Amino acid sequence: MIDWLRRLPAEPEIEIAGRRLPIVLRRLGHARQLTLRLAPDGSAVRITLPAWAEAREAIAFAHARAEWLEAQLARLPARAAPEPGGTLLYRGRALRIAWEPSAPRRPLELGESLRLGGPREGLARRLQAWLEAEALRLAEADMRDYCAAAGLAPVPVGLTRAQRRWGSCSDQRRIRINWRLVQAPDAVRRSVVAHEVAHLVHFDHSPAFHALLARLFEGDIAAADRWLKAHGRSLYAAFG
Repeated sequence: MIDWLRRLPAEPEIEIAGRRLPIVLRRLGHARQLTLRLAPDGSAVRITLPAWAEAREAIAFAHARAEWLEAQLARLPARAAPEPGGTLLYRGRALRIAWEPSAPRRPLELGESLRLGGPREGLARRLQAWLEAEALRLAEADMRDYCAAAGLAPVPVGLTRAQRRWGSCSDQRRIRINWRLVQAPDAVRRSVVAHEVAHLVHFDHSPAFHALLARLFEGDIAAADRWLKAHGRSLYAAFG
């Protein structure tokens, strides 16, 4: 028996390209097969497994796909903290970071630039705080649009830093949206909010849910999904 399989750790890991990544198992009753994914920021290997599957089977599956995981890791965008003179993604556009120490600390969008001041230290934190505030402002406006279209009263909106989900809807009638979506084109962000508003009516992915989503969202859901699949990981490059 393979040594790592004989000694299953309480918190399993796998070595990929010289890095040790945790293997996170998520068991779903409706899952029909093992599903393997790399976290968007490359920080973990995530496996969804059916109720009947054993943990050691899932871990063996990850090790058997080590080459595939290494290829996925290599495709991740290089981490690059925002720097003066560099760019910041905002609503699908790359804004130039115009930093001047004497300027106000609060970022101000000016055409194709984002002007801000304050100490050089903490620049990335201030930019992330601004993006998160913008993400909440925009998601709340989106939610009001779609709740009105669905004949629903507005619900609270919160932000999430989740690594594997772009949005969620709880049974407390609260929507959470991944703040990184503020970097994506507006149609992509709005598609996620529309998806979660549709879940306020249909807490499943039934034909009725998809019919409502198609009625609520003004754009092409399939195109928005394709964009996230192709570019979603890039939204983690600047801030992890």
